[in-house]
Amino acid sequence: MAAYAQWLMAQDSKFAPLKTLQGRIWQQGYASGELRGQVYDDVPRALQRWRRQGKQIYTYSSGSVLAQKLLFQSTCHGDLTLLLSGFFDANIGGKTTDPSYRKIASQISCATREVLFFSDAAAELNAARRAGMHPAVVVGPGHPDLRAHAEYAAIRSFDEVYP
Repeated sequence: MAAYAQWLMAQDSKFAPLKTLQGRIWQQGYASGELRGQVYDDVPRALQRWRRQGKQIYTYSSGSVLAQKLLFQSTCHGDLTLLLSGFFDANIGGKTTDPSYRKIASQISCATREVLFFSDAAAELNAARRAGMHPAVVVGPGHPDLRAHAEYAAIRSFDEVYP
């Protein structure tokens, strides 16, 4: 079993059960204080501003919902989960397939055309666009430079979004 899990990780697999297992392992690391969630400084400012503006904020990650919650609970900026409206993971579907984005919109009772979606992965941006969302590419520290994708608005800092 361990060898199979290691093989999946070596393949950068987004297999939902693997992500669930990783989340449970990380839970121990976060509980012990060995792990801390890392977010850029613009993230908590943006989350707070968007919540004040009445925006709903969701995350969609190949990491499990548990892993997302652990990360956002343990940042040096404090517990950011209080600013988030919900979490989605691979259980909703693959991040590169447009039905996943339609399911998310349905679950949050929102039309896809009302959703602004951020990513640094071209395949995810394309899927969100096919679903009818408004994708924006995140360009900045730790993110590849996707400015070649001129069809997407480029976000260099979340301070630029709904200022």
